[in-house]
Amino acid sequence: MDAVLTLNAGSSSLKFSVYEAGTQAGQGPAKLLGGQIEPLGPAARLTLDDARETRVTEIGPAGMGEAIGTILVTLERRLAGRAVVAVGHRIVHGGAEFDRPVRLTPDVLKRLEAFEPLAPLHQPHNLAGVAAAEIAFPDALQVGCFDTAFHRGHPWVNDTFALPAHLYEEGVRRYGFHGLSYDYIASRLAEDWPELARGRVVVAHLGNGASMCAMSGGRSIASTMGFSALDGLPMGTRSGQLDPGVLLYLLEKGEGPESIARMLYRESGLLGLSGISHDMRTLLASSDPAAARAIEYYTFRIRREIGAMAAALGGIDGLVFTGGVGRNAAPVRTMALAGLDFLGLKLDPEANRNGAERIGIGAAEILALETDEEGVIARACFRTIAAD
Repeated sequence: MDAVLTLNAGSSSLKFSVYEAGTQAGQGPAKLLGGQIEPLGPAARLTLDDARETRVTEIGPAGMGEAIGTILVTLERRLAGRAVVAVGHRIVHGGAEFDRPVRLTPDVLKRLEAFEPLAPLHQPHNLAGVAAAEIAFPDALQVGCFDTAFHRGHPWVNDTFALPAHLYEEGVRRYGFHGLSYDYIASRLAEDWPELARGRVVVAHLGNGASMCAMSGGRSIASTMGFSALDGLPMGTRSGQLDPGVLLYLLEKGEGPESIARMLYRESGLLGLSGISHDMRTLLASSDPAAARAIEYYTFRIRREIGAMAAALGGIDGLVFTGGVGRNAAPVRTMALAGLDFLGLKLDPEANRNGAERIGIGAAEILALETDEEGVIARACFRTIAAD
């Protein structure tokens, strides 16, 4: 039996999964193997999950290139003679033109390179993964799945900035990100909470990257992220929403574009606020007042953006937390929802502490769900194979 491989390059990790090709329509992809390398940096670990066990191996210093190489070597030993017939890739930025999964041809890849300045923590690594996969699996179909695609079709007021109109036509507009995660959550709601799926739902994808999406009837209406993956919520190392006057001030002080970009993408967010770490687990375990301040700001911004997304929807029927922080950090959910009873958002403290999926007791549903971006990518590969 052949296999489909998915590669999901994030800002601090590289996730991968192997699925059995030939899955019957409607049954969903059959996952054979999965894992990730994280955190990228001086102390990376390879976590490998299969039906028998979960194994963690310390691999030492690893950037994205080394991580991809390690995964490909690991797969050679684990595929057991299966041929990889397709490789599905998470591509963070697809611009305005890529609104669905596509076959990654040389022309498409060249066009995607133009978006690297808008997603410098992800897009170069995404495309490096494609290049590595093309070498490792030269006969496999390469499929790109875009984080921006789920948000195409927003109302114009949620896509534009109050800038000269010609800039919108040139592509300076709000794109939104984390679309693969939101796509999965929309499908999960449709399957398990169909009445809620038809209503007004805010989804908070909280991880090293963080954003929110306002969904109406399972479709994206608004997102906290905009032109780049910097806007909206504070993140692990990214600033989130910022007065553009700050950038003008820094330029006038003599800071160059490269140093400003480094600060905004790599030195801000939870790391910049705390001076300790970008990792929420580390901050929650710390007794340092700076860690508490960073978490306080992070959760305040979540509260603020929940209100903004509810306003874009004209009300709220449910809130879904997902992503590594959103699904697993109960204290973050507690702090983020403090004082939001007026929206019908009220936590069940015990269910929240115990990691239940259903954690609300108010008029609006509150859920904490695992996301599955790799499953969304795999299904796109199967559809592309079937269409050939």
